[in-house]
Amino acid sequence: MRPKKTRWVKCEPGERCFRPQCKPLNKLEGVTMTLDEFEAIRLSYLEGLEQEETAKLMKVHRSTISRILDSANKKIADALVNIKAIRIEGGRCQIIEKRKR
Repeated sequence: MRPKKTRWVKCEPGERCFRPQCKPLNKLEGVTMTLDEFEAIRLSYLEGLEQEETAKLMKVHRSTISRILDSANKKIADALVNIKAIRIEGGRCQIIEKRKR
């Protein structure tokens, strides 16, 4: 299997976790979303970019963005439908440094 290419992300990798309040912590399951999935969701849906533009910013092929978005959407749907927490961490990512003026 070919190694995954590094994806470039702008979001900070600090701890990000979202959990439903309607379920006790000891009974709560979770899904893990990678930083590249989170960034693809942010760019595509929040920023409204096309997959081609998102791919250029993350320095991967458009078909890779399509697969990343599909995976992220399934995880989000699983968490919403099955009342699970979402933790965002990991992935083969390089953080884009903010340029100083």
